[in-house]
Parts: sequence; C-alpha cells; structure tokens
Amino acid sequence: MGCSKNKAWVVHCLLIAGALTMLIPFLWMIITSLKTLMESTMIPPTLIPSTCQWSNYADVWNSLPFAAFYANTFGMIFFRILGSVFFSATAAYAFARIEFPGRDFLFGIVLVTMMIPGQLFLIPQYDIVAKLGMLNTMFALVMPGIVSAFGTFLLRQFFLSIPKELEEAAILDGCSRWQVFWKIMLPLTRSGLIALGIFTALFAWKDLMWPLIANTSLEEMPLASGLASLQGQYSTNFPQLMAGSMIAIWPMLLLFVIFQKHFIEGISGTGSKS
Repeated sequence: MGCSKNKAWVVHCLLIAGALTMLIPFLWMIITSLKTLMESTMIPPTLIPSTCQWSNYADVWNSLPFAAFYANTFGMIFFRILGSVFFSATAAYAFARIEFPGRDFLFGIVLVTMMIPGQLFLIPQYDIVAKLGMLNTMFALVMPGIVSAFGTFLLRQFFLSIPKELEEAAILDGCSRWQVFWKIMLPLTRSGLIALGIFTALFAWKDLMWPLIANTSLEEMPLASGLASLQGQYSTNFPQLMAGSMIAIWPMLLLFVIFQKHFIEGISGTGSKS
C-alpha cells in the first residue's frame, strides 16, 4: 500500500511539473503584453514590468480591424464545423456500418491523406479557389476544412463502438438507412461530434498559412493571419503582438472550458474499438 502511494505521489508531481511547463509560455505572453518595447527586448530579460502598460491592448485594438478579424474567424469556424461534421459523419457511418466493395481500401486512402503534410495540398487548393474566382472571400477560408480525414477516422471509431443490435432492431422496425443514421446513430455519437467540432474550431482558429495565401486583403483575414501583420521584417513590437495574441485566444479558452467534458470523452472514445 505504501509503495503504491509513493508511486502515485511521483506521478502527481510529474503531472504538476508538466502542467506548469505548459503554462510558462502563456504566463510569458501575459507578462510581455504589459511591458514596454524596451523591457521586452532587454538582455537579460526582465521578468516583471516596472509599470503595467495596459495601453498596449488599446493600441493594438485600434491599429488592426479586430471586428473584421473576429467576423471572418467565426464565419470560417461555423462553416468548417458544419461541413466537417456532416461529411465526416456520413463517410464514417458508411465505412463503419455499410458493406460495399473496396470499403477497406478506400478507408486506407483516407488514412493515408492524414499522413501527408498539409503543405502539399496548398498549390492544388489555391488553383481550385483561383479558377472558381473565389480568392479573398469567405469560401476561400472555408474550403480546405469542409472535409476532414481526421474527423472521418474519429467518428468511425464511435460508430464501431455502438452495438449492431440497435441498428438491426431499427431496420426490423421499418427504418430506412438514413433514418437509422439520423435518428439513432448520430445521437449516440454526440460526444464524438462535439469533440470533432472542438477540434475543427481549434484547427481553423490557428490556421495561419492558408489564409495568407488565399486572401491578400487585411479585411478578409482571420485572427491568426491578421496578427501576423504585426510581425515586422526588421523589428517587431512584441508587447503589442502579445497583447493582440491575448485578445485572440480568449474565445478558444472559453470554448474549451465549456465543452471540456465532451472533449475528453471524445478523445477517450476513439480507442474503444477498432
């Protein structure tokens, strides 16, 4: 008993140390956002600012169109979640429950796309958006995230974990395949759908490279790409950059706090059955 308690104590200490290590960048961002430009570039660095410069937040807010950034970001997240959840759920259900020729081969192709670096898709994606005449539009921001190979894999694991007897009973009662999917299977995978929505929102929120390629107008940028304009070629106002980052991250922190239970259930459920 004493040995197990000692092991638990060691594990808890390691977890606490890991959590504190993860918090260090956030704490440094908060501290830097309250410094002067001179204090942020001092060597050795200063830990605590002499006077908290709350004006950095007002300056960065006034220097960039944050209202447009938020509108573009929320619009991009909404349509990406809508497309990703719908298409991933339908594809996952087909791969998990419907027998058809080449099913395993096609699912293998889906898994292969998860192993290919996303940068390789930038040129084809840009070519598609350009030929459609959709550069500098919301469609350009949304298009790459409408279909998600990761979401298909994630929801397939949830569908596989549901007993087949429920589906067979519904079919015997006269339900069509679509009714089984919509009225029975989807409600039972609620945690997975919420987890996929959170993942999609997170990936969209931090998407930097694609919006910079597809949209050149600052007014059409989401938050991550808009903040990149604060990065100068020769010098950068780090306090304002950190203040802008603080303004940008609070919605995602709030989203995780509200849905953390479903997020954890979604992660844990992916390995329930293969």
